[in-house]
Amino acid sequence: MILQALVDYYEELAAQGKIARPGWAKVKVSWALEIDENGTLLDVLPLRRPGEDGKKMLPREMELPAPVKRTVGIFPNFLWDTSTYFLGLDNKGKEKRAADCFEAAKALHQKLLSSANSPAAKAVVAFFENWNPRNADAIPAFAAHKKDLLAGDNLCFFYGGSFVAEDAAVRSAWQNAYESAADGETTYCLITGQETVPELVHPAIKNVRDAQSSGAALVSFNAPAFCSYGKEQNANAPVSKYAAFAYTSALNYLLADRQHVKVIGNTTVVYWAKNAEEQYQDAFAALFDGTDNEHVSDTDLDALMTSVAEGKPYNFDGFLLMPDNDFYILGLSPNAARLSVRFFYRSRFGEIVRNLKRHYEDIQIVSDHRSKWNAIPLWALLRETVNQKASDKSPLPQLAGDVMKSMLSGGRYPETLMNQTMLRIRAEHDITRGKAGIIKAYLIRNTENLPERESIMEVSQVSLNAESSYTPYVLGRLFAVLEGVQQAANPGINATIKDRFFNSACATPAAVFPILLKLSNSHLKKLDTGKAVWWSRQIGELTDRLGDSFPAHHSLQEQGSFVLGYYHQTQKRFEKKTNTDKEAE
Repeated sequence: MILQALVDYYEELAAQGKIARPGWAKVKVSWALEIDENGTLLDVLPLRRPGEDGKKMLPREMELPAPVKRTVGIFPNFLWDTSTYFLGLDNKGKEKRAADCFEAAKALHQKLLSSANSPAAKAVVAFFENWNPRNADAIPAFAAHKKDLLAGDNLCFFYGGSFVAEDAAVRSAWQNAYESAADGETTYCLITGQETVPELVHPAIKNVRDAQSSGAALVSFNAPAFCSYGKEQNANAPVSKYAAFAYTSALNYLLADRQHVKVIGNTTVVYWAKNAEEQYQDAFAALFDGTDNEHVSDTDLDALMTSVAEGKPYNFDGFLLMPDNDFYILGLSPNAARLSVRFFYRSRFGEIVRNLKRHYEDIQIVSDHRSKWNAIPLWALLRETVNQKASDKSPLPQLAGDVMKSMLSGGRYPETLMNQTMLRIRAEHDITRGKAGIIKAYLIRNTENLPERESIMEVSQVSLNAESSYTPYVLGRLFAVLEGVQQAANPGINATIKDRFFNSACATPAAVFPILLKLSNSHLKKLDTGKAVWWSRQIGELTDRLGDSFPAHHSLQEQGSFVLGYYHQTQKRFEKKTNTDKEAE
């Protein structure tokens, strides 16, 4: 399913002229070796250009022969490579390996270009025949750029005023070599269904966060335990040369587009529409970022979500988004020299938008005036599950993928999300908008089968539900009121009852609340009559809803309702304080 979707995407891109044809790829090159008809190095031409910031110099992207899959062996690229292969030199002190790499590159270019009737092809062959790494320092062009050439960047050839890779005879020689039939047993390609010799080593996938910089494999077999029926390498999952090139080219194209790549935890996420129109990616990126997008307003995104979720087309930046268009989302994580598929989700674009809209509605909660987002993005939610004082602030890898799947599919949230959030609350005693939003969303989606479902839903609201008599929620509200009494009686106090008693009050109310109510009487005596009466009335209204005794224990869901009650009541108190201040002014 994944490879088929990527091959289809490649064919759409190729039809629109957005991606290289089979056998070719976009390659970043920093230097060009200018040679004459005798293969003599005349000059070294810089190809790097200033980036968007005008400071950092970036390599030039060129269409060149597709790269080989590099492992521990020696495998040269055609018409482009590093100084190790083209010059037989490096800055690592491995002279024997550099010499072997040069000889491999020499053999490859002689094999493919020996019959090419072109001055450019003959010049390249002559270069490899005449170049001697031991005499390199005596050549002025090399000596002037030695440090840059040995830095590890890619090089290519330049002859007669143009790049050798642009020569028609040279390109034809490569295309013929690439398309030539491979030796081996034929079988049917799992992607195209055509009979072919399977590609044993697929091209590398690059730009996945924390994966090997040289690239990693999505499909790979390298140990007997993974093989069957005597097959070797990728013959165990036969894919034709064309399909292997197509799916890797499409995936590398997606990963190179940094505007449409998201990193959640250790998972790199790419997404695309079936028709390869970028506007779908733009819209999804804006929605996924939780309206934290400088180019799209909250109003625009609300209109987009409402329209598409209802199955209606939407004009997004001059392009009509169709709800029925297929949309794909793929999450990849590094695994040594391979890639692990964290998740793959396919659905209609309208369905995905509908589920995202529901997710944002589920986590929506009254603001604590510390969050700048209208809709909290996923990365900010996951941050609430991590100790921000730890050296590693990354969320649990599995949790990140599971939460994203819940967002996209509209299913239950992972239990780990609630557990990690409550763990941070117990450790930090800080209930932020993000933590409260997570608890609210979890209670809405994950308590369908509980007997107290109706009570949970009535307290899982955006703001305070003053009419609810659900005990855990009322206890949370009562704790917030008792804390308010303490703060009013002791202005500027550094530590409140929340720092000492919150965990116990949340989990075992019967052991703590009698103590807190007795303590509140001492605090009320410090207040003037009007304030004391005002606070006493609130305490009385809440205790009247609780009955004669406090629960001995709270389940995890009940603790979540307690936290919501505390958060709602606290924000209501701050809201009242703010209104009072405005009236006074």
